[in-house]
Amino acid sequence: PMWTFANAAAVMVVVAIGTAAPVLADSTTTLAVGGVELALPLGLQAQAAYVPDDNAPTAARVALGRLLYFDKRLSRDDTVACATCHDPARSEEHTSELHDPAHGFADPDPTSTGIGGQKGTRNAPTVLNRLFSKEQFWDGRAADLEEQAKGPIVNPIEMGMPNHDALVAKLRGIKGYGPLFAKAFGTPEITIDRVAQAIASYERTVLTGKSPFDRHEAGEARAMNAAALRGMTLFNGKGNC
Repeated sequence: PMWTFANAAAVMVVVAIGTAAPVLADSTTTLAVGGVELALPLGLQAQAAYVPDDNAPTAARVALGRLLYFDKRLSRDDTVACATCHDPARSEEHTSELHDPAHGFADPDPTSTGIGGQKGTRNAPTVLNRLFSKEQFWDGRAADLEEQAKGPIVNPIEMGMPNHDALVAKLRGIKGYGPLFAKAFGTPEITIDRVAQAIASYERTVLTGKSPFDRHEAGEARAMNAAALRGMTLFNGKGNC
């Protein structure tokens, strides 16, 4: 299966993979990961993708991860979700379609806000294209998305749960989650590792590509306007950017 949500801003939630060589904008490229075919927006390269061997994406795992990502009940006081600081848009309504990515799955504020209005010390990085990053956080202290997903849950400033066991107990008390974990993992058991694996699986599908530059590199002559072409020449030449 392929999971795609697109809008006018060309942000795509797709599990997709491209090739190193330029391909035309209407080309289709795929990569098999754990028996599932993944596809990338134009401009992204399969060689850089990272998916751990023990957490290959499935439709059920991605769907569960998406619900967890937007669920404020993962916080101590039911006010903060993953999406609070890595937000596609400031909206209380989240449907099956991706919202206007006004904030690029990041935070427009200088530092992010957690439970009780507490302010963190850093701005939350974007979730976009995390498929291509193994280490996470600005300083790379988390080994992968699975490890990163566990951190904010028990951070006293962010989501504020006293420990991971408290979160697991809370989720076990929500009747709807058991069947979804069973569908995603084979049994209804809820563990912190499974929570993190589901969230990470969803986050790896939040991809963006097929920009005017990507289309230009793929051979679309009119993808970039004259001003952008002049800027690219300056960027790569005299500007020494």
